[in-house]
Formats: sequence, structure tokens, C-alpha cells
Amino acid sequence: MALTRDFKELVQKRIARDPAFADALLREGIDTMLAGDVDTGKAILRDYIKATVGFEKLGAATGTPAKSLIRMLGPRGNPQARNLFGIIGYLQKQAGVELHVTPAPG
Repeated sequence: MALTRDFKELVQKRIARDPAFADALLREGIDTMLAGDVDTGKAILRDYIKATVGFEKLGAATGTPAKSLIRMLGPRGNPQARNLFGIIGYLQKQAGVELHVTPAPG
């Protein structure tokens, strides 16, 4: 089921006014990719980027053209690990969060 434009706009407005929600969304996007659902993780990161730093600023910071970043995080995109880690590293720095991988309880 495709998300409607209204829903995406609602998420972007919430990110802009609620830093805790923004941090949680960043974490969720990365956790989702690490859990193996790369397409959903990319979609979450795409919405997060649109609502926070924007693709132009991210492109300038990572040395990757904005259009390339948009394609990488698009439905058919397949970012290289180097590019993906560069994106995540910059987003963490901008958000003031530091994410770590830890073993699952159990």
C-alpha cells in the first residue's frame, strides 16, 4: 500500500516540530535496514532527510550529488556501504545522536 502525500507531509511536519520523534525515526530507519528490510529503511530515511537536512545539504556534506542520493534511497536504489555509512554518519552528527549496534537480548 502506497503512502499518500498527506501522510508524508504529516510525518515531515511532525519531524520538524518534535525532535524526539525525529530521533526515533532516524533510529527506526537504520534499525529496519539492519533487520533486513532495506526498502522500508530507505523509505524512512528518505522522509527523514526531506524533513531535516534536505538532499542538497546532505549531498554537499557527503560529496555526492543530491540526485544520486535520491536515487540511492529510492525504491530501486542500491547504495554502496560506503555511501550509506556516509549518509548515516552525517545524519547522526546533525541530529546530535550516536547510534550503536548491540546484541539482541535472549
